[in-house]
Amino acid sequence: MELSIESRNVSRTFKSGKSGSVLKALDNVSMGIRKGELFGFLGPNGAGKTTLIKIFCTLLLPTSGSAYVRGHDVVKEASSVRKIINMISGGETPGYGILTVAENLWFFSQLYGIRGDVAKARVKELLEAVGLADQEKTRMNRLSSGMKQRLSVARGFMNDPEVLFLDEPTLGLDVLSAKKIRGYIRNWVNTHLEKTVLLTTHYMAEADELCDRVGIIHEGRVVACDEPSTLKAMVKDKTVFQFHVAGASDYTRLNVVKGVVGLSWAHHIESDTSTLKVVLSEETAVAEIESALKALGSRILSVESPEPTLEDVFIHLVGKGLE
Repeated sequence: MELSIESRNVSRTFKSGKSGSVLKALDNVSMGIRKGELFGFLGPNGAGKTTLIKIFCTLLLPTSGSAYVRGHDVVKEASSVRKIINMISGGETPGYGILTVAENLWFFSQLYGIRGDVAKARVKELLEAVGLADQEKTRMNRLSSGMKQRLSVARGFMNDPEVLFLDEPTLGLDVLSAKKIRGYIRNWVNTHLEKTVLLTTHYMAEADELCDRVGIIHEGRVVACDEPSTLKAMVKDKTVFQFHVAGASDYTRLNVVKGVVGLSWAHHIESDTSTLKVVLSEETAVAEIESALKALGSRILSVESPEPTLEDVFIHLVGKGLE
């Protein structure tokens, strides 16, 4: 199948001005995304997701290796790449504060040379899609952060790009707005079979719901890549348990318990409870986990064995969670 996005042994390093130390953000990443595919990169903050997207968008040069978008080299043919792409980043400013919502979208439509009548219809359609139709005459600097993010999403679709890069597009959105945006993205891909989307996220459910295939990235390396269902099958012979405990502690020491493949936890400040997820090679390790938690002074509130998720795959591969 024809590849729409491709990287060949792409690495990217950054040097610290003061110490002279070198940080390797990407480490020989080779991957291909098919035409018409909605592909997701799942990984924690700092894994290299944004760095890779910026290379594909011609905003960063690779230190080594090569990358292509629709067959165009992102370094040698950057201008050709920029004509056929767009990018949406979570938390970015979507335009100019003194312009209204509709004026901002119109402004970007003209940068892309879109004919006036087409641009006008597209502005109306996109404002409806992201739930900002009633804000079209509101200045951008008067919007809430969530509304600005929705405007950013609309701007990303304004030029009807051949390849769309989404870097955590639902960051800062409430649950209902995020769901609406995900639905629009999925529908756009389903009704435009020639389009390609690369999504980066650290939200497991978002990657699972939207993506045809998912690449899991950790410390600049792609550690797994396949359909979500196939990835989750990787842990079918493992046992996943979720413990809800009172209070908080450093649970890292549970890694030494025999049978523990990996673990992650999150503390919920409002209830002063913690959720601990453990991937085990054998179910008999549960009793030892319970004993270890009691030794830490953690009172167990409940224990359950949920269906495997993409985070369980991540824990299985790297030994820790996405948090």
